[in-house]
Amino acid sequence: MSGMSRKVGLVTGAGSGIGRATALEFARSGAAVAVLDIDESTAAETTEMIRKDGGEALSVRVDIADEHSVRAAVERTLAAYGGLDFAVNNAGLASHHRQLDRMPLDEFERVVHVNLAGTFLCMKYELPLLEGGGAIVNIASNGGLYAIPTAPAYVAAKHGIVGLTKVAAVDYAPRDIRVNAVCPGPTRTPGLERVAAGTDMLAVQEAITPLGRLATPQEAAAAAVWLCSDAASYVTGIALSVDGGRRA
Repeated sequence: MSGMSRKVGLVTGAGSGIGRATALEFARSGAAVAVLDIDESTAAETTEMIRKDGGEALSVRVDIADEHSVRAAVERTLAAYGGLDFAVNNAGLASHHRQLDRMPLDEFERVVHVNLAGTFLCMKYELPLLEGGGAIVNIASNGGLYAIPTAPAYVAAKHGIVGLTKVAAVDYAPRDIRVNAVCPGPTRTPGLERVAAGTDMLAVQEAITPLGRLATPQEAAAAAVWLCSDAASYVTGIALSVDGGRRA
């Protein structure tokens, strides 16, 4: 991938799913990667996978809902690598099967805080390290572009991430910092497969997808890596659907 060699990246939620696939792809492209996750064991697994493949990586525990934790994780990345060239903010919290009038306020606030405020906190501490130019990709969801039934808090938060991405893209463009969002449709991650176990959910989702299948984590990761690369040097402020044609 153009422009990744000898650069430094940070990926949150990199212990599994799209985050892990993104960290692995960055490493294969020649970047050193800080692997951030709230689960230290899964972050360490991703880091070991990168190192076994000849790449360079550092695992760091982070709770994106906690400002001190985010600041400390970014500072640890800076101490290890001396700078930051790109970041992918992928960590988040799922929330489904709850209509709005049956959702407790504390649940709504938790989902919005982790997903939206957590993304804000990551950007708050990443952006100052990109003063020489760089890129941020926020992993939103197609739920950031249209409704997902019975997911009011999740959809509200993901719409917020898309809006936050656009504002940052405009505000930081004069500093040569690009900010974009990737909006995956249903993706075959371990988390989705756990949720769907014992149901026909995956078959239903495949049936309503024009390409006839769900995305792999690697396909969503490829979009994020491209947006961080020099190949996307004139792309900023977009919300890129990776959904097999569902938005169309």
